[in-house]
Amino acid sequence: MIRERRRGVLSIDEGTTGTRAAVVLDDGGAAPAAYLPISVRSPDHLRVEQDGAEIWANTVRVCRTALERAAADRVEITGVSVSTQRATVLLWDAVTGEPLSPAVVWQDRRYAERLREWEPDWDERLAEGTGRPVGSRAPLLWAAEEVARNREARRAHERGRLVFGSIDTWLVWKLTRGARHVMSATNAVAAGAYDLRTGGWYGPWADFLGCPPDILPSVVDEDGDFGFTDPSVLGVRLPILSVMGDQHAAMVALGAHRPGQAMCVHGTGTFLDAVAGDRPPGHRDRVPGVLTLVAWRSRGVPLFSLEGYAATTGSAVRWLCEEIGLFESPRRLAELAAEHSGPSRVRFVPALAGLRTPVWAPEATGLLAGLSLSTTRAELARGVLDGFAHSVCDLLEGVEEAMGRPVTDLVCGGGLAASDVLMSAQADLIGRPVRRALAHETASLRGAAYLGGVRAGLWPDLASAVAGLGTAPVFEPSLPDGDRREARAAWRDLLARHIPDHSTKESTS
Repeated sequence: MIRERRRGVLSIDEGTTGTRAAVVLDDGGAAPAAYLPISVRSPDHLRVEQDGAEIWANTVRVCRTALERAAADRVEITGVSVSTQRATVLLWDAVTGEPLSPAVVWQDRRYAERLREWEPDWDERLAEGTGRPVGSRAPLLWAAEEVARNREARRAHERGRLVFGSIDTWLVWKLTRGARHVMSATNAVAAGAYDLRTGGWYGPWADFLGCPPDILPSVVDEDGDFGFTDPSVLGVRLPILSVMGDQHAAMVALGAHRPGQAMCVHGTGTFLDAVAGDRPPGHRDRVPGVLTLVAWRSRGVPLFSLEGYAATTGSAVRWLCEEIGLFESPRRLAELAAEHSGPSRVRFVPALAGLRTPVWAPEATGLLAGLSLSTTRAELARGVLDGFAHSVCDLLEGVEEAMGRPVTDLVCGGGLAASDVLMSAQADLIGRPVRRALAHETASLRGAAYLGGVRAGLWPDLASAVAGLGTAPVFEPSLPDGDRREARAAWRDLLARHIPDHSTKESTS
């Protein structure tokens, strides 16, 4: 029997710790993904780096595997979509195509202390113009300093061969063999110098940081002109339909499309994003760590969002399992947490790379407290997940305060969202229902494909793409309001004692 030929989008999801590729089919689901891990290096407690060449090599391998599977299943590929980790940047030679520096990962904090000196002069200007204050990371400053101190980068710049970009810029450049040097709006916002009103680079900040304007990519819509893949790369010429930052792609896939809707994704870090509308929201109050972003730009029209994030949740789990050895695996941690009935006396603050919300403290460290001789591994695991749930509450409260209204619908995804314990704890501490998205583990992969698929005609709109997956399960709160308020007050008291300097400065994402 001859199978009916289906259509789909080859989707690349370039995360912080791994690269995956899969074909997202016209029913909204994703075929099995090909996956390869990516190395992450931390030469010291401030620097976090990756190898751009490794990222590219892995991308080619997983894409070719996904295309082979699609051919075997008689799937017609209409184009390519890409979602990437945001604010991870690198420099490369436009002639050789080789990286001239390690990729500096979004968790990197090497400039945090210096940037704080510029906060009095720049915070308000940047918050107004770019949606974020100075913060703890400045990719354009890093680029400027690399040109000054990296001999190979300086020589390439003098010869007109130096190229700067984030991971999406790098992948598109490689996929098209240098035909397109662009950055999607969602990734440009994360680079910290995106002008919310013009949709280009914010000149005053870029000039102050000393970044040469000739190395900057053009900023384009998420479904803009990214060119075509060169046949020598993947063996086929395909249009690049869409490119997005991973959290924004997840918003699309999880169904956060209208003002007031929000999503929470537990990945390397935990991100909470709420749709704000078609204009940059005017913050009623400045909230530490809550940023104004472009949710995505489509056909020249921007949609804005507010975001808060905790940098180390998923990475904290990996640290607890792989570095410290407290648990055999993330799955085992979740299983143990489910064995502990009731709340835990253990308190875990997952601030392993600083804290942003509810207080701005990039130098903050993690905390494990409440241990006694009676503490079991199950109670310890439960305390870890409770700490993540409190962090989600902090982010939600911050976003709602900045937005000036409550979030009406919260849907969760990411690896840790598979834990019923964590989902229930979030609902209890928030005091409202929380939905767990279906197929949430592939949210970034599917979201970018949905936007690209609408452009290619696979779906009439984003809502139609999401609807094909069915209804998401809901976790209702069961904790009495008095107990919830008491638990939140105890958490705030813990933060106050752990972080004595309650600065209200905001951060970047």
